[in-house]
Amino acid sequence: MYPTKNIIENAVNSKDHTTLVAAVKAAGLVGTLQGKGPFTVFAPTNAAFDKLPKGTVATLLKPENLKTLQTILTYHVVAGKMNASDIAKAIKVGNGMATLTTVSGGKLVASMKGKALILTDENGKTAKVTIADVNQSNGVIHVIDAVMTPKS
Repeated sequence: MYPTKNIIENAVNSKDHTTLVAAVKAAGLVGTLQGKGPFTVFAPTNAAFDKLPKGTVATLLKPENLKTLQTILTYHVVAGKMNASDIAKAIKVGNGMATLTTVSGGKLVASMKGKALILTDENGKTAKVTIADVNQSNGVIHVIDAVMTPKS
């Protein structure tokens, strides 16, 4: 990934994010994530999508599920650029937790487990940031090991 390229330009070249890229394209969000931003994106890997129940991704990619797919994807995006150190500071100020408002309007709670940055979604599911601070021209990507879902 190159810091001079935007989130989409880098993601399409990541072999670990082909499912995410397909979902972003199906949701019509390419233009948004190529925009000026800045954005903080918590990017699930292909392995994270594979953890979902069988058939979930195929179902979400159907045109009739466009709104649900858009909501789930924008639930992984926070407006502004938050590097891991920014998130860690917010966690410290929040006495061990920081609530992040996503572009979809949902909430993710960030916390630390040892040295690991952990996100908890509105359903209590957790994801670990496996690679932090992948800087982009229009924000930052943090790679995560699970797909986060908003309360439905």
